[in-house]
Amino acid sequence: MPISVTPRHTYVAGDLALLIVDWVIDGTGPDGARVHLEGTATDVARRGADGCWRYVIDNPFGTAQPDPAPAG
Repeated sequence: MPISVTPRHTYVAGDLALLIVDWVIDGTGPDGARVHLEGTATDVARRGADGCWRYVIDNPFGTAQPDPAPAG
């Protein structure tokens, strides 16, 4: 499924970066049902010797609280 990302903030210090990114996934699941997921990620990236940025930490749901587990 395709993902769309929109950077909200990028903070760079040397070869490290903190990224705040809004993302949306829309598509169709294996059962044919529509799938829609969205969130705001907080990620950390590091620039390598080749100049390319690579994720070091990927936190796809940022500071969002997880849904509580069902009782029982």
